[in-house]
Amino acid sequence: MKLVQRKIRMKYTFTFSILLTIICLYSFTYKPKTTSVRIQGEQFYINDQITYKNRYWKGNKIEGLLFNSRMVQGIFDDLNHVTRDNFKYTDSNEWDAERNTTEFVNAMEDWKAHGLLSFTLNLQGGSPLGYGNHGWINSTFDSLGNLREEYMRRLEKILKRSNELGMVVILGYFYFGQDEQLKDEQAVLNAVDNITHWILEKGYNNVLIEINNECDVKYDHPILQPQRVSELIKRVQDISGHKLLVSTSYSGNKIPSPEIIASSDFVLLHGNGVKDPERIKEMVALVRQSESYAPKPILFNEDDHFDFDSESYNLLSATESYASWGYFDFRMKGEDYNSGFQSVPVDWTISSDRKKAFFNKLKEITGY
Repeated sequence: MKLVQRKIRMKYTFTFSILLTIICLYSFTYKPKTTSVRIQGEQFYINDQITYKNRYWKGNKIEGLLFNSRMVQGIFDDLNHVTRDNFKYTDSNEWDAERNTTEFVNAMEDWKAHGLLSFTLNLQGGSPLGYGNHGWINSTFDSLGNLREEYMRRLEKILKRSNELGMVVILGYFYFGQDEQLKDEQAVLNAVDNITHWILEKGYNNVLIEINNECDVKYDHPILQPQRVSELIKRVQDISGHKLLVSTSYSGNKIPSPEIIASSDFVLLHGNGVKDPERIKEMVALVRQSESYAPKPILFNEDDHFDFDSESYNLLSATESYASWGYFDFRMKGEDYNSGFQSVPVDWTISSDRKKAFFNKLKEITGY
């Protein structure tokens, strides 16, 4: 009997050893799926493959472009308890930052299926009521520039999913109306250093950096204003050894300064306020004509003009000019909850007529 028991123990010990060996080998060889982005000339590459390879649409070259959407509220929260009820969900009568990020992550696969390869997040969000700021506090950084853990957990959920899906995140660091949450210029520098090192340490290679959204608007700190923001562009480039691609944006219908064009790895434009689609073409042409321009991608990552079935519209003009275009949609007064991607609370699904019009047009253009 003892001999039988000993044989059984030996058998289970042997089996357990084999299983343990397999687990150990798997843990050493398994690597989570990662996504990388790089630039060659005016074109974007994801995982060393040119985007939208061999794709043309209405005679326009699509490969190498990076169509995107402004989704800046993916990690939004309001730390001001006086104002946070502005953003409560109608079905629960409360605001829930974790629900917001979870629903964002759940929607990403559908965006990608329509041909969306990129989206803009911002560590200080955007105006959650469309335009303007009215007392709410939404910042990944505390007053000294340290990273808030709860924000970073939400950010990592989105970055992990973007890695899995092969998507690129345009990550904005600062937003006007929230930059004053940082005590002084040293806090701004701390914030830049902390988030940049975090990205590098985590190994995220699918991130494009937008130092701040519309640097020519009302920023409190001079280093975030047009005359000096190139210092922060260079700072991120130096910290990362130019592994991270960096830019910043101006407000709608504006052309970045020659210094910003020269220092940026890609040129960001905004189409807000551009009612004539021909002006979109002119903006792209003016960038290329700048004495400081060398071949690099030109990318709109904010434009709140639609009319995708018209004879002429901003998305079409950008595409005809070989510039990437970004959809910006906020909920207008009186509209339902499912409208817009910037107004909080956000319905991240492709639900409203405007969203459907954009994503269907994008699917047509990209052939996804």
